[in-house]
Amino acid sequence: MITQLIKDCKANLRSAQEKLYKQYYSDMLMLCRRYLKSDDLAKDALNAGFLKVFQHIVDFDQNKGELHVWIKTIMVRTCIDLRRKELKFSTLMSTEESEDIFIPPSILEKLYAEDLLHYIRLLPQATQLVFNLSVIDGYNHKEIAEQLDIGEATSRWHLSEAKRKLRTMIVPAINPIDHPTENRRTTR
Repeated sequence: MITQLIKDCKANLRSAQEKLYKQYYSDMLMLCRRYLKSDDLAKDALNAGFLKVFQHIVDFDQNKGELHVWIKTIMVRTCIDLRRKELKFSTLMSTEESEDIFIPPSILEKLYAEDLLHYIRLLPQATQLVFNLSVIDGYNHKEIAEQLDIGEATSRWHLSEAKRKLRTMIVPAINPIDHPTENRRTTR
């Protein structure tokens, strides 16, 4: 089924392109939303990414990997390119590894996915980008540094800063003194 879809997309059949778009739309939109601060930018990146997918699908080789992973890679790079236009990375360097800031699982369990996305979007752009690449998509600091054209130490600093800032935002939101979490959830 997927093999025929790829073949039809390579033949530039609009119906196959539409089917591929619909099949991966929601997953790729969520990915773009993690990287970009507004839904409009995420949709722009999604459409630009799918345009790249359709322009380069002739280069896709099923023997070398899965279509989903290939599309995801294109989307991540498209988001990075879009973000790169908007931000300049701080060259703050750390001489030693930054300490890892721990957020207890009991706190994370109380958050909704949209709450986490909201807090991640509040991070400074460069810090948010490094956090997404590292924590969400599993890239290591060397890979992040290469993709973003920054130093590994800068990548580590941004990740540490993201964790620190998220902790200062999330912990008070989960354990407010005056308003228990249960009351907050029922008012949504």
